[in-house]
Amino acid sequence: MKRNIISACLAALLCASAASAAIADQARVSNLKVDRSTDRLLVDMTIDADDLGRKTNRESWLTPVLTTPQGDTLRLPSIMVGGRNRYFQAQRRHETAPLYRGGRIDYKANVPYASWMESADLSLERRDAGCCGAEQLLTTVPLRQLDFRPRVFTPNFNYIAPAAEAVKARELSGRAFVDFPVNKTVIYPDYRSNTRELAKIRAGIDSVRQDKDITVRGITLKGYASPEGPWNNNVRLAKGRTESLKKYVEGLYDFASSIYSTAYEPEDWEGLVAWLRANSIADREGLLAIATDTSLAPDARDARLKSQYPAAYARLLREVYPALRHTDYTIAYTIRSYNDPQEILKLVYSKPQNLSLNEFFVAAQNVERGSKEYDYIFETAARMYPDSEIANLNAANAAMAQGAYENAARYLAKAGEGSEAVYARGILAALQGDYAAARPLFEQAARLRVADAPAAISQIEEIEAFNAGLSTSSENK
Repeated sequence: MKRNIISACLAALLCASAASAAIADQARVSNLKVDRSTDRLLVDMTIDADDLGRKTNRESWLTPVLTTPQGDTLRLPSIMVGGRNRYFQAQRRHETAPLYRGGRIDYKANVPYASWMESADLSLERRDAGCCGAEQLLTTVPLRQLDFRPRVFTPNFNYIAPAAEAVKARELSGRAFVDFPVNKTVIYPDYRSNTRELAKIRAGIDSVRQDKDITVRGITLKGYASPEGPWNNNVRLAKGRTESLKKYVEGLYDFASSIYSTAYEPEDWEGLVAWLRANSIADREGLLAIATDTSLAPDARDARLKSQYPAAYARLLREVYPALRHTDYTIAYTIRSYNDPQEILKLVYSKPQNLSLNEFFVAAQNVERGSKEYDYIFETAARMYPDSEIANLNAANAAMAQGAYENAARYLAKAGEGSEAVYARGILAALQGDYAAARPLFEQAARLRVADAPAAISQIEEIEAFNAGLSTSSENK
């Protein structure tokens, strides 16, 4: 009994010793390729099994294994590499497992693909068995982390910092239709629609006068009369009515008299021509020909309109000429500059009209990039400065970052043709999956020296290569 126990212990020690020695011996893998099609995963590699350090009666099982940190596991088909005696023993028994004695082994596996495999870890596991019967895990060799995640274009948005304004000079303009009794120049505030029209002028002035951050620099009034009647009388009416309106406004405010200026247009022929071009009326072309004939004196033009087209002329007197008797007003003012980012952020929501483009940019730099608030700041800047290419470009970038591609396209239409606008249009096309349209835009941007354009082109090439690889694998599976 004692002898049997000693023999068993010696055998166990020999097995442990063999296992310990084998741990240091690994199969070498080369030419590793891992591809996938729509629903299959293909693994191809060369395994060099000469250095596994096996005893003649032992066997090594090599198994590629896919795992994820979340616990997903798939063991691919195994192969057995046997020592000399074990190899011949397996042959005599007609064992079905792939059997090798060593050397270079071409391993291939084709298994169903599952979504969890897209970023799984592939390793080669070695388990040995032999005289002691028990199977032992000796080594697990990492081979590769898979990456079959769909390739998504990830842009680098280039926001442009607008130049700071030395003086924030602004103008507010409007038009009022102040009524005067026929042939008179005196203002009656309660006459016809004058209460409403005069209120428009006051509201415009008050909107800036009551803001402590604004200084009114000038108020300009320009009066217009309609083309009917003698030119000299229309000169008197346009000039006199404008002066009357100036005195009315001066009486409402305590501005210095030097900020007021006036001008007048005795007959608003431009307004008449604009109406004729924009509207349908009988004999329109004939009316236009006369109205635009500057070789004729104004009184001659008016007389010819009246004599040649009496019906149309009556309609003009009734429907069009009243609107040609108007006063255009312009209020020029300056706004103080803001330096405190927190104050600027508050003004984005309370008085965005007071901010310069540069101040909007400062506000954006003090919130989280890509946030809803970031997007709102640039969107508001574009609303306040609808004709600014920089404002529209920045708003387009912010909209793309939020996935609002229709809004981005609308802003880009007003962003000009500069290098950064070309680059941004490439981004929009790429984000929408139109790589055929994106590539030439990025190539053009690269020629225009946009620093991020070459990297964008590389991304498209990687995406197209990945998609082409999936297509090829699907065809060849």
